[in-house]
Amino acid sequence: MSTYLSQVWKLLTNYVRGTRLQEMSKTTSMETEAVLPLGKSIKEPDESVKFAQNNLSEYLLCEKLQKSLEKWTLTGSSWNSKIDEKTLGRQAAGLCFRVCDRQMHEEIYDLLGNGALKPEIVNELMEFVVTDQKINLEILFWRLEDFYHCWCQGEFIDATPEDNLPQKKMLQLARKNIAIALRQIDIYTGLNVLILLLELHRYAQEQDRLKEKIIFYPSAQPDTDNFFTSQLLRIVNYSDALEIGNFSSIIGQFLKGGNFIGAYLGDANLTGVDFSHANLSGAYLGDANLTGVNFSGANLSAANLGDANLSGANLSGANLSGADLSSANLSGANLSSANLNRANLSRADLSSAKLNRANLSCADLNRADLSSTNLNCADLSNAILFGANLSDANLSSTNFNHADLCRGDLSGADLSHAILNGTNLSDTILFSTNLKGAILIAADLSYAKLNGAKLNNARLDGAMFLGADLSGVDLSRVTLNEADLSGVILNDADLSGADLTDAILFGTDLSYANLNSANLSGSNLSGAILNGANLSHSNLSSAILGGADLSDANMEQMTWGKKQQWESVRGLETAVNVPEALKQELGLK
Repeated sequence: MSTYLSQVWKLLTNYVRGTRLQEMSKTTSMETEAVLPLGKSIKEPDESVKFAQNNLSEYLLCEKLQKSLEKWTLTGSSWNSKIDEKTLGRQAAGLCFRVCDRQMHEEIYDLLGNGALKPEIVNELMEFVVTDQKINLEILFWRLEDFYHCWCQGEFIDATPEDNLPQKKMLQLARKNIAIALRQIDIYTGLNVLILLLELHRYAQEQDRLKEKIIFYPSAQPDTDNFFTSQLLRIVNYSDALEIGNFSSIIGQFLKGGNFIGAYLGDANLTGVDFSHANLSGAYLGDANLTGVNFSGANLSAANLGDANLSGANLSGANLSGADLSSANLSGANLSSANLNRANLSRADLSSAKLNRANLSCADLNRADLSSTNLNCADLSNAILFGANLSDANLSSTNFNHADLCRGDLSGADLSHAILNGTNLSDTILFSTNLKGAILIAADLSYAKLNGAKLNNARLDGAMFLGADLSGVDLSRVTLNEADLSGVILNDADLSGADLTDAILFGTDLSYANLNSANLSGSNLSGAILNGANLSHSNLSSAILGGADLSDANMEQMTWGKKQQWESVRGLETAVNVPEALKQELGLK
């Protein structure tokens, strides 16, 4: 408060100076006006005076509120005021207060009905209530909560004229020529009390002695009979009746750390609010407008966000395990390090979203749009991505173990050093995809379109390529041990330095492929087409070559086995650089 008082004193000084300058401007000579231009001598004091007056009224309001908050918690025997049975059940039996309920409610409307509390006033009030030894925080919370429940049920605005507190406040302001509508007074009052309750809850949850005693449910406490609670939604709609977005602009910044378990907020307009570290587990937010909302660190486990607009939202570090985000708009959203384990993201729009280091294991991303999304180091193990669009996405070092990417579009995506063990990539589009250093052990790449893909240094042990088109693909230094490449098109592919030991290349088209220094030992090349292929320095020992076509192949310094079967090999007579020892063994000229 000392800082605030010093600021007010400075403003009051400016106010006095401004008044004097205004008086001086009326009597100043023409010479003075030349030194101090008329616009500057009058305009600047006017703004200073207005600023001082506003801040003075804010200071006086803050001082009144502090005194009232203290007064509302004082107990005594002179008044027989008792709050409802629910509240009494948590206090000493028969507790009464110096300010009765009726008087307190009237004072609340008088103090809080003029307009929305500013953050600086809320901060001053909270600093006061947590340091003032006379204020019992539990009692203050209970009494304000009791008012809030009555307000939510419309008890004050629906009361008869003689007991109608909003109407009384409206008439009081009208006598001062201040025109504020009845609903406006009621809404401002209720929302201001909501702000105080949210702040008390947030403070209490950080204190071990209070966290079990002060727990606030803005949308009412959920029960087993009716899990969803719609109280908060009614408040949002009631507030927005004055102006769309009214609730968000007044309450939005105070929702952080709040308790919204099981709240029903379907179709709600909550644009730009701060739900950071709030508990929204099991809440319903389907079709809600959540554009730009801050959900960082929030608990949204098992929440329903289907068809919600979350574009540009911050969900970093949020818990969305088991959440329903089907068909949600998450374009440009920040989901880095978020927990989306077993979440339903089918048909969701995640284009240009940040999902680096997010946990998407076992998530349903069926036909989701993940184009240009950052999934660097994310966990998508066992996820369903059938028909998903991952074009131009950053998938480097991402874990796709046993994920289903069947019929997905990964064209132009960066999968360098990604882990795809046992992954289903059948019929996927992998045009110009970067798979450098990726691990694809036992992956299914059947009928995959890999034109222009980069697979150099990748591990493809035991991978299946049935019907895949790898023509012209960079497979240099890849590991294809025991991989099934039967019937695959590998013409013009770069397999230099590749490890193809024990690979199945039955009927594979390797025409004009670069197999320089490749290890083909133990592989099955029956019926393979190797015409024009570069087999220089390659190792074909123990390879099965029955029916293979080696016409025009370059066999310079090639290694073969002593018991190699060459009888049914075709095109040896046109092969080039055939080793002399092999010529002699086969009786070639």
